[in-house]
Parts: sequence; C-alpha cells; structure tokens
Amino acid sequence: MKITDVRIRELTGSIHYPDDHFQERQRSPMDIYPEAKARGGRELYKAWNFISEGDSSLVKSVFVEIHTDAGITGIAGPINWTIPCVYIEAQLKPLLMGRDPFATELLWDQMYRSAPHGRKGFHMHAISYVDVALWDIKGKALGLPVSHLLGGPVQQKIPAYASTVGFSLEPEKVFEKVTQLRAQGYTATKWFVREGPTDGPEGERKNVELIKTIREAGGPDMKIMLDSWSGWDVPYTLRMARLMEEYDPYWFEEPVRTDLPQSYARLRRDCPVNIAGGEHEFTRWGTKQMMDMEACDIYQMDPLWTGGLSEMVKICTLGSVYDVPVIPHGTSQHVNAHVSFAQNAAVVPMMEDLIPFRLMTQHFLAAPLAPVDGFFTPPTTPGVGLDLDESKIESERILSWA
Repeated sequence: MKITDVRIRELTGSIHYPDDHFQERQRSPMDIYPEAKARGGRELYKAWNFISEGDSSLVKSVFVEIHTDAGITGIAGPINWTIPCVYIEAQLKPLLMGRDPFATELLWDQMYRSAPHGRKGFHMHAISYVDVALWDIKGKALGLPVSHLLGGPVQQKIPAYASTVGFSLEPEKVFEKVTQLRAQGYTATKWFVREGPTDGPEGERKNVELIKTIREAGGPDMKIMLDSWSGWDVPYTLRMARLMEEYDPYWFEEPVRTDLPQSYARLRRDCPVNIAGGEHEFTRWGTKQMMDMEACDIYQMDPLWTGGLSEMVKICTLGSVYDVPVIPHGTSQHVNAHVSFAQNAAVVPMMEDLIPFRLMTQHFLAAPLAPVDGFFTPPTTPGVGLDLDESKIESERILSWA
C-alpha cells in the first residue's frame, strides 16, 4: 500500500447550538489587559468563527485526508487553525507521497527531523494530525479500532468529566447546570474561571462563589476542577487554595503559563490542591522535562497537538514510569478514547468531555462520540472513527497554498 495524495478539505454547514452554549469564556493570559478582559464569551467566539448570528450558526471544519492506492483513506481533524494546514501541504506532504502508511514510526521520525525549528507549536500540530490519519488507515486496513492496535482495550469503561467552557458563570445558572450534569451520571466537572490576579478582591470573591455553588449543587463526592488557562500566578494560586479549602477543589489546571515549569514545580510542592497542566507542551521530550521537574500532579498533553497517537502512547509510558496520571486534553474525544483505552486506570483514570465544543467539533462526523451515563466505553469502529457524514456538508473547498 502506498500514499497517493494528501488533501485538506474545508467543510461548511449549519449548526444549532443550545441557548446555554458560549455564554461565557475561559480566562486568558491576555486578560491582564482591560480591553481583552472586557471581551465576553459570545463576542470572542464570534471572532473565532465558532458562532454567528441567527437561528443557526455557520460551522467550518477542516480535515486532512490521506489517500492510498488501496482505496483506503485516513482522516484526521477538525484542524483548529490554518497554519498547521500550511505545514501539512508545504513540508509534510512531500515526505508522505509514495510511502507506506503503515510505517508510522518511520514517517513520524522523518517529519519531526525535517523541521528543527518546528519542535513546538503549529508544526507539531501538523505532525499530530498526519499521524492520526496514518493510524486511521492502519486500523481500517486491518478491520480493527486503533485502540486494539495500541494494545487495548485495557479498561471496560472510563469516567468522563464534564468540561464546561462556554457555560454561564452566573451562580444560579451554574447550580442548574451542575445539577443537570450530576443527573446525567457525571462524577466530576471542570469549570473555567474568568477572574485572576488583576481583578482584585471582587474577582477573588467571584472565584470562591463559583466553586461554592458547584459544591452545593454537586454534593460532597463530586470532583471539582478549576481551569485558569495560564491566567493566574503562583501567589494568586496559593491564595485561591486557601480561600477555597472548605470546598475541596480536586485540581487547578494551568494556573501559570507552560513556559514557567519552575512555577508549576513550586505549586506542586506548596499548594494543597493538585496541579494539572501540559496541554501546551509538546512531545515526549518536553513531557520528560516537566516530569523530571515534578511540575504537575496530572499531565494533560493533547494527542492532536503534542505529536499524535504515536507520541501520546510514549507520553503515557512516561507517565507509568514517573507514576503520574496522564489525562489527555480533550480536543478530540475519538483520538483520546483510543489512547486512553490502551492504558490502565492508574495512568488514565478519567477522560475529558468538552461539552460545548463537542457539538461543533463532531458536527460533520458520521459517528459522534459522547459518554453514556457518565462513562466512555471502548471504540468499536475500525480505524479512528472520524469518517464524515457527507449529507451535513453544505459546501466545501480543497485548501492549497501551492
């Protein structure tokens, strides 16, 4: 079998979001600037082209397809940004044409070595999507889910945690949403704070009110995680831990920027709340540096960013060596499921269900993936499971910068 083409398809369709989607947004590192902090959820997500005006919203998704002479096509996506697509066509496609798609280790190594200036960032995103599409070919050719090819399934079900970016942070709406999540079987939930060090005592009170409301609605046994998306600092995180102690937060996620591993390490040492992070780190080498520094209690590399399925399996192996859990960041539940079900519960104890974004990122998929009664179950579709429902495509174009 040989690779005959690499295509990048931009698909356009219409989507109907529930009223509670995209009411709020996560804190951003930019929020130290008042003009950035003032931008609300719907304003931001309109600027990102996630939502538009009217009863339905325009949805655009970009997928990479790798075609073979055997008639098997590997698919990966949606791709979050345009820049990885440029890398795929300009730098990676020439390395792939005419090659054996089963040679995932060889192709990964050559893609990585071809770009000494692309060890992090969008070039690694590009490699990640290509790697997922290659594994999709392999699974389809063998008639097996990729998780089986990776050694699974090891677990029969994995708890999902409800990730709530975009939902309102008004206390009464938070209480209502958490009550709904609990009734749906979720035993853990993550909420995205809007307040940080530049927002003064009022911001601190809002953060505390948020976790107080979640605890009251979720009950004493629900795990509660807070994500500040690199928007806090060390003193503020320690202060939040003190103020929130009675509400028992399970982890603080990305309290500081990824390029401050020494600050992560200090927090892991001094903060009574678990520290989670790593979604913006890349490859096994970046992960090893974080683990050597004992930077986090929970590591959250994203398979579609850090290097693909091939690299994420190696990162999970590192997690088992360092005796720390790896809970992949939830850009793609399909991809995460294949990695996660090839690991035991000590390495991957939970999976993220990024609820508001799930509807958008899976809109064009023939077989969307969601938890049932609060749990994910092992994938059964051959390959990765990202085949497209052509009936949902209203228009499309092939992207090219050649």
